[in-house]
Amino acid sequence: MLRKPLSGKNNQSLTERYGALKNLLPFFKIIWKASPIMSVSNGILRIIKGIIPLLMLLIARKIIDEIVLISGHQAEITTRLWILVGSEFALAILSDLLSRAIALLDSLLGDLVANSTSLKLMDHAAQLDMNHFEDSEFYDKLERARRQTLGRTVLMSQVLSQMQDAISLAGLSAGLILFNPWLILLLLIAVIPAFLGEAHFNEKTYSLVHGQTPERRELDYIRYIGASDETAKEVKIFNLSDFLKSRFAELSSKFYKANKALATKRALWGGALAAISSAGYYGAYVFIIIRTVNGSLSLGDLTFLAGSFNQLRTLLQSMLTRFSTIAEGSLYLKDLFDFFELKPEITSPANPRPFPNPIQQGFQFDNVGFKYKHAEKWAIRNLNFSLNAGEKLALVGENGAGKTTLVKLLSRLYDPTEGRILLDGFDIKEYDVLELRSGIGVIFQDFVRFQMTAGNNIAVGRIEQKENNYRIEHAASKSLADSVILKLPKGYEQIIGRRFAEGVDLSGGEWQKIALGRAYMRDAQVLILDEPTAALDARAEHEVFVRFSELTKGKTAVLISHRFSTVRMADRILVIENGQLLEIGSHEELLKKEGRYAELFNLQARGYL
Repeated sequence: MLRKPLSGKNNQSLTERYGALKNLLPFFKIIWKASPIMSVSNGILRIIKGIIPLLMLLIARKIIDEIVLISGHQAEITTRLWILVGSEFALAILSDLLSRAIALLDSLLGDLVANSTSLKLMDHAAQLDMNHFEDSEFYDKLERARRQTLGRTVLMSQVLSQMQDAISLAGLSAGLILFNPWLILLLLIAVIPAFLGEAHFNEKTYSLVHGQTPERRELDYIRYIGASDETAKEVKIFNLSDFLKSRFAELSSKFYKANKALATKRALWGGALAAISSAGYYGAYVFIIIRTVNGSLSLGDLTFLAGSFNQLRTLLQSMLTRFSTIAEGSLYLKDLFDFFELKPEITSPANPRPFPNPIQQGFQFDNVGFKYKHAEKWAIRNLNFSLNAGEKLALVGENGAGKTTLVKLLSRLYDPTEGRILLDGFDIKEYDVLELRSGIGVIFQDFVRFQMTAGNNIAVGRIEQKENNYRIEHAASKSLADSVILKLPKGYEQIIGRRFAEGVDLSGGEWQKIALGRAYMRDAQVLILDEPTAALDARAEHEVFVRFSELTKGKTAVLISHRFSTVRMADRILVIENGQLLEIGSHEELLKKEGRYAELFNLQARGYL
């Protein structure tokens, strides 16, 4: 498990932090693409909303002056006064309606943006290479990017609110400047300290959260394995509960202490700086009161100026604080765009060679070697052999010998570190990646148990045929999965797995039959089965391979298995040891050699005596 210190050392300079604001442009392009109509409507409503505060203060000023005039002359209430009151009331209603409409559009736009970003994230992740998914730094980027798909609604609303408040600020400032320009300077002096304080602590918060990402992933993982149906047996058998709780408590306590220290400092400094802001406001307020008492200003002027200064202070402080928050949000947004900047190395050529149908010669491994990223040891090295068209080849070797790696290279999930793999005499890099993989059906030993319907679990073998019920049922019949599915309450429509309501879990052997159904659903020219019968009993295994032998007639097949009763059905057997080819030949030929294969075969045979 990860045990990196919670240093949070990812401090960003002021230039870097505010330079991240450039991420807002591509972000708003995403918003615009989500719904141009909603985007324009939101902008128009906010412009109108931004003008209303100035209009209400102007009307309030006229109302006060009208009341003073009526009182001074002891006259009756005029129609003009009621018109002014009615106008203010109408603006108040309009302001409320605009706020609700803006909130509605923000919510709807936020959902559309989150959905479109999530789809883009899934699509981009699907294009990246396998070596990305075996890198912890990549997972940190992926985790931060995932968080941005959900939290960016707030950033969108903040930026739009900033524009709305800027309109209000411009109108209110104009009136205040006409009265006394020095009040604007006093206003800036009052709010800038609070802004700098918020900017500082926003930067500290980002650095802390960014630095905690690896251990946050570990915390989430521990939370998951501590209460999961997939791990419940081991947790109980090995009595892991106390160990997991202890590690969770250790990590969560570190997070709490780090967050507490930062939050405490923020609260103390925030209070002190807010006091400076309040002092500036009341200094201006006293000045306006004195001018009113001296007769330089009317009560209406007092109402307008005091209200303008108070709203300006609130707006400016809010805008400066929000600006810092937006800059912080732009840093988080950078995590999303950084993820999108990751590019796959395994790509199709500009003018790919058509995938052969049917395959004429087969595959040729030409001095192929491969080393996983950050690994010191070669997974496979100096592999030279052929997989002929229509041939059934079995791979034999101890765990970690390189069998599954070989299969991953064949299906181009990885490219060789050295050497090359040929298909019908041409490097497989010359073919379209998707077309190549479409021609190969692979069922790995660690196949995914999709928490979806039984029918879709088989259909993933050729997902574009998910509506082809006949093909799905035929594949299930071939793999013996139909004997499992027909017992389910809802048959092929039954959700399997315990994650969702009404889901029904299956045994390991039953799941394996479902996975084998995917190979039949695939109906590809090349079929690869990695330990396909590990969880099946002897009778079911025998029947599966009788059917598999029928399925692979005329097809190229690769079979990985530790059971030599299964391996014997292959035309040739390739023995791998420490990533290198040790022996290759038919079952009878390898027994006559009395080499490694014969040794392993005889050891397993004795186990049945």
